[in-house]
Parts: sequence; structure tokens; C-alpha cells
Amino acid sequence: MQKIKSFMVERRQFPIGEQDFANIRNRNMVYIDKTRLIYNIVGTSGKYFFFRPRRFGKSLLLSTMRYYFEGRHDLFEGLAIDSLEKEWRMRPVIYLDLSRGRTIDLGSLHSMIDNNLSEYEKKYLITPKDGDSFSTRLTNIIQEAFKKTGEQVVVLIDEYDAPMLDTMGDLELKKKVRNQVRDLYSPLKAQSQYLWFVFLTGITKFCQLSIFSELNNLTDISMDRRYIEICGITEQEIND
Repeated sequence: MQKIKSFMVERRQFPIGEQDFANIRNRNMVYIDKTRLIYNIVGTSGKYFFFRPRRFGKSLLLSTMRYYFEGRHDLFEGLAIDSLEKEWRMRPVIYLDLSRGRTIDLGSLHSMIDNNLSEYEKKYLITPKDGDSFSTRLTNIIQEAFKKTGEQVVVLIDEYDAPMLDTMGDLELKKKVRNQVRDLYSPLKAQSQYLWFVFLTGITKFCQLSIFSELNNLTDISMDRRYIEICGITEQEIND
């Protein structure tokens, strides 16, 4: 009678609702390796990138980018980028999430943006002055991060258009929100000499509404077939 070998299959959790790359890796959860595509984007010419994903996974994508730019080599061992990246240079990263709270009026918008910026003002020991605009505060953060680290800064913005989407039903409020958000983003062009890489995600392309009129070199990779698999899970990835 043929003996049947017994073996144990490693049971790994799926990261349902988990959007932090470090948590997924440290807890040995299932991760679909997208790091080769991230490496390819960073290696292309250009500094400013915009992405409207057609699938889920954009927040995890930005989280993965964040740890990559922070030089966390330990989190990427065994992944595609482990054999591609030779330098693992540590750069300062500013991560802004515009979906942290729902925008119902200018007060809620200001509170949400303030929470995003305050995190980095504390990190770099910056005391904002009363009346400082969002653009002034972001400019100070970028310059101080560059000054303290000696490295150009990476800016990652998740769901840049969330405040505008929240106010679609109120045209007057949406106009005011758009102007505030546009002020927040304006340093991305003015502080170019201090920036290494800028990546924004969103659902809609508000470029036509003049939010990014200053960023005339913003590269939209949303329909670029080279990155079609960067979010979501393909049939081949499921089989693998």
C-alpha cells in the first residue's frame, strides 16, 4: 500500500481591511508583490505622478511606497524589489491622506488638513504662526525636512480629491474647498528643488478644474499599460 506523506500547509491570513504594508509583512500575511512596478515607476524620468486606480489597493500602494522611500529594507526581503534596489537610500516622506475625515464645511476641511500637517510639524519641530496658510505650512515642512536630513523629500497624497467629492452637491462650498485644496498643493511646484518624488492618487481627474494648473508636468499613469496590474489582484496572481 502506497504511503501517503503527511504535511502541514502554512496558514496565512489575508489582509482584509489592512492597508499598512509594515503590518502585513510583520504579521506574515498574504501579500501580492507589486514592488517591481513601484521600482519601475521610480526609475522612469519625471518627478510628479498621478494615478486613478481602477481597482482596490491604492492606499496599500502608497503605504508600500512610503516604507520603500524610508529605506525599510527589512520589510522587502524576498520581494521583487529586494533584488532590484541596490542602494536603499533613506529619504524623508510626507504622507497626506485627504480622506481622514468627511468634508461637510470649511471647518471640517481645515481640521482634517491641520491634522495631516501637524504630524510633520511636530516631527520637524516647527511651530506654525497664527494665520499661516496651508501652502506656507507645507512649504515649511518640506524645507525643514530637507534641511534636517540633507535629502530631497518624497510627498505622497492619498485621495487628493476626497474633499471635492464630499461637496459635489453644494457648488458654492465646492468652489471654496477647491481653492483651499489648491493652496495646499501649490508648494509641490514652487518647492521642486527640495522634492525627489511626488505621487498622488484619487478617483477623478480634477486637473481640468485648475487644481494642478501649476503642475504642467504631472504624469498620469492611470491608463499606462505598463502599470495595469499595480492595484488589485489578477487571475494569474490568484493562481500563483
